[in-house]
Amino acid sequence: METLLQAADQQSVAAAAALLRQGQVVGIPTETVYGLAANAMDGAAVKRIFEAKGRPQDNPLIVHIHQVEMWSQVVAEVTPQARALADAFWPGPLTIILPRGSQVSDEVCAGLDTVAVRMPSHPVARAVIAACGLPLAAPSANLSGSPSPTTAAHVMADMQGRIPMILDGGACQVGVESTVVTLAGEKPVLLRPGYITQQQLEQALGEPVELAGAVTRQLQKGEVARSPGMKYKHYAPKAEVTILKGSLENYRAYLADHSGEGVFALCFEGEEKGLETPFVTYGKADDPASQARELFGALRRLDALGAKTVYARCPGTTGVSLAVYNRLLRAAAFRVVEV
Repeated sequence: METLLQAADQQSVAAAAALLRQGQVVGIPTETVYGLAANAMDGAAVKRIFEAKGRPQDNPLIVHIHQVEMWSQVVAEVTPQARALADAFWPGPLTIILPRGSQVSDEVCAGLDTVAVRMPSHPVARAVIAACGLPLAAPSANLSGSPSPTTAAHVMADMQGRIPMILDGGACQVGVESTVVTLAGEKPVLLRPGYITQQQLEQALGEPVELAGAVTRQLQKGEVARSPGMKYKHYAPKAEVTILKGSLENYRAYLADHSGEGVFALCFEGEEKGLETPFVTYGKADDPASQARELFGALRRLDALGAKTVYARCPGTTGVSLAVYNRLLRAAAFRVVEV
């Protein structure tokens, strides 16, 4: 299969919409990361997403809509809590989990009785959904387990020959996947942190939002993955990543003792001064949004540079920083060393 990489314009959006109506898979930009989109109501089309990614089929997908009216096609009921969050954050990088409707394909929900839905803010994503008139299942457009793509070139590197078309809508502005909150239980629970923070959710709902334990640890035996990004090692480069938690001085000292062939530092801008180890930076220490925007590109650069071992500076663990920490933890397979 030849994969066409097309600049996103009216003509290419129409071509993408036609492919989606035919049950094909298309790479599209969103404000978070690039997604692999297919008709969420067509189980055979959704299976093509899993095949293209090499993704385990017991990992649920997120359905993308372009207007609130489309929501009711996918969920059993839009609750007052859900409307409050949608009013506050849609269109934008927030995914809301509710009991599923009967029309959405079983493949999207991975055997769960819930479905995850969001309304992206990226104009190209919205144009594609509007043009095809379908809710679109769209996980990140990378090979399963590898760093998520934040440019069309990243998607092409992973998906060439696997899907018919990729729309290039420029670099993603957020850079990490959407915040995921479930409203399907007795109380709201944050399952995956993102650009919309736990504190913002609580403010919009007027009640506490619990943080799922699996945000900062591995799923326990028998624990169900209720959201994408919970179950498997995710976002990982080919190198073995270890997070070093501690001061910059101690980080530099640790690197000095553990340097060698194929060893790289993953640090914040400006911190590379004085390092003898090759390095890649990801954002600024005091700017979590820049870390989120640059993390996945940095992990891909480490692969391109042939890194075998990576020692990463630890981000913060609150607000947007929690999203960065969550992704880096999974890229590191939960290897964290106090220094």
